[in-house]
Amino acid sequence: MSTIPNAAPTTRASATPIVTSEARAFAWIFGAAIVALALYYFIGVDQGAFSVFGSDTHIHEFVHDSRHFLGFPCH
Repeated sequence: MSTIPNAAPTTRASATPIVTSEARAFAWIFGAAIVALALYYFIGVDQGAFSVFGSDTHIHEFVHDSRHFLGFPCH
């Protein structure tokens, strides 16, 4: 009687936590907040007529469908 070796050896995976400094964590959180606020402005606030960039409507038209999908009024 022959034995068939196990095709997939069993191994234990262990999670290793990521350790970072408080300053680096703060930088990541601050950067994420800036990006989130910029996205919120361009999708939710920028109307073209009241745009930071003047009466240029390119950004408004680029995110127009996203505005409706997320429930922001624009008409």
